Amino acid sequence: IYLMATLYVFTLTIPSAVSVYWAFGDELLTHANAFSLFPHSPWRDAAVILMLIHQFITFGYACTPLYFVWEKVIGMHETNSILLRAVTRLPVVIPIWFLAIIFPFFGPINSAVGALLVTFTVYIIPSLAHILTYRSASSRQNAAEKPPAVIGGWRGAFVVNVVVVVWVFVVGFGLGGWASVTNFIKQ
Repeated sequence: IYLMATLYVFTLTIPSAVSVYWAFGDELLTHANAFSLFPHSPWRDAAVILMLIHQFITFGYACTPLYFVWEKVIGMHETNSILLRAVTRLPVVIPIWFLAIIFPFFGPINSAVGALLVTFTVYIIPSLAHILTYRSASSRQNAAEKPPAVIGGWRGAFVVNVVVVVWVFVVGFGLGGWASVTNFIKQ
């Protein structure tokens, strides 16, 4: 299922990324926000609004573990009042909000975090974990879910995982990390 989920995400992100890089190329090196390069139109405005909605939802998801820890620390985790829990989450949200205001050049920071950290947590560690978990014949035999025959079963799954690890390490972590850190230093 994870392979299918990754392929689904690729179908959403790769075409738009390729088309924007193809259209604007090197201009993106000096513009942290690709939307600033698009011509003003209702479609661009709609895309910006949808991206903001996406960011608000993602912020909520990303902060949920912090909310739970904070609620447990102050003893509010078991309360049923949604309003009270929302108010108790403000001490978590407000410092993050101030940090976002303090760092107006968040694009380079986000780029560096994505290249140096997200590549490991999203691609490299899960692929290596899959390889290590199913390296023995007994663990492959007892697996709850077998790899699809389309990719070649277990052998194909291992090849895909090795390719993902090598590709993401070289391109994502290596080249992406170098480019994002260089851009961060320039700004």
